[in-house]
Amino acid sequence: MSGTVDTYKIIPPPIPSAGVYFFTTDSDMQYEVRFGRRQDNILHATIVFGVINEEFDGEEYVVTNKGEVFRVMTTIVKIVKMFMAEHTKIMCYEFTGIPKDGEDETKTSKRNLLYKRYLPRIFETGWDFNFTGNSAIVTRKQNRF
Repeated sequence: MSGTVDTYKIIPPPIPSAGVYFFTTDSDMQYEVRFGRRQDNILHATIVFGVINEEFDGEEYVVTNKGEVFRVMTTIVKIVKMFMAEHTKIMCYEFTGIPKDGEDETKTSKRNLLYKRYLPRIFETGWDFNFTGNSAIVTRKQNRF
């Protein structure tokens, strides 16, 4: 066994430059991964993802506890890399680990700790990581001559 985790089948946007991707897990959890641009800086992308099944009444940050977290995160890594390949000029990506119900909002959320583990798989060399509260901002290193 190689230790690699397969991704789920990704449904990319019909227009490659668009920023909404979908995938469905083996337990029928439907996920959306959405990339947005900051109005004050179009080279700063925000990344939001979550479950979009109707049974959760639009609560995209729901905890499903289906035992699929590693495959879900591996799929999200691949999606971010796909987006990055289409948007090579983006200088900054932002993730926010929304605390689960009952989590202390003054401490780093479990989601943000999970993101910290996976960010180096997305952003290999040439990127700086800045963690503030429950946000992670990843910025392309500037070339220094």
